[in-house]
Amino acid sequence: MESVRAGPFGRLFHPDNFVFGQSGAGNNWAKGHYTEGAELVDSILDVVRKEAGSCDCLQGFQLTHSLGGGTGSGMGTLLISKIREEYPDRIINTFSIVPSPKVVSDAVVEPYNATLSVHQLVENTDETFCIDNEALYDICFRTLKLTNPTYGDLNHLVSATMSGVTYPSLTGPELTQQMFDAKNMMAACDPRHGRYLTVAAIFRGRMSMKEVDEQMLNVQNKNSSYFVEWIPNNVKTAVCDIPPRGLKMSVTFIDNSTAIQELFKRVSEQFTAMFRRKAFLHWYTSEGMDEMEFTEAESNMNDLVGEYQQCQDATDNDEENV
Repeated sequence: MESVRAGPFGRLFHPDNFVFGQSGAGNNWAKGHYTEGAELVDSILDVVRKEAGSCDCLQGFQLTHSLGGGTGSGMGTLLISKIREEYPDRIINTFSIVPSPKVVSDAVVEPYNATLSVHQLVENTDETFCIDNEALYDICFRTLKLTNPTYGDLNHLVSATMSGVTYPSLTGPELTQQMFDAKNMMAACDPRHGRYLTVAAIFRGRMSMKEVDEQMLNVQNKNSSYFVEWIPNNVKTAVCDIPPRGLKMSVTFIDNSTAIQELFKRVSEQFTAMFRRKAFLHWYTSEGMDEMEFTEAESNMNDLVGEYQQCQDATDNDEENV
């Protein structure tokens, strides 16, 4: 917090809007959600109410957090649930960093924290953008050719995506091709293993809207089997003619693909492997959690995977029968 406040962007934030405690959540979702985080959430909500009250037309809330630790997952989802209670008709979206076993971490309970969080995100958010640590490292190694990526490199990728920049120094057609390439996506799942439900592409820079529409239509026609046929007009494009700083053009690609179930399956399998042995469960029950919450979270995660699979298998005829 002090480094943010003293850094070059410190002046972007009002000094009274910094809220912090003396201890962390110790990589424990229950501490973040029920004990340590619960002590802070009212102070955070006071800041939220003050800022919301200053808005002429409040559209919604955006949260950036990690699902692997205790604070971002536990307190983050607690805050979201409180905001949902107070502002039920406002949009809530999150940028959620999903843990990966391939990325070195000192938190062995990351699958617990992530699964408990997904359960809450499904209930209380309108949009969740999954940003996968595994995919971030792959982009650093394979695309950016970094031999030893730092957290700064990973954070730069995330911030660039959030601000609408993903792939520099390409022409319009190349941009369109690259954004459908699995190696440029920030979730470690292959879109070729699923089907697109909805897609949005936001282009920035000086380019022809006609060319953009033609390229998007061309990609759709060539890959029609990867788009569900029962959602009409499921591709949205937008062009802003002001390029991002330092680049001639860029594109941000957002999709809701059934392939995302690969990511959820990965986390769920790790969760189940530990939960069946009741490994580290006492860390959570000692903070007031009930074992039934784990069972419910596991069931909800499996339901989420099942819903995506059902969407993937559905056809026009299925929808007509429904």
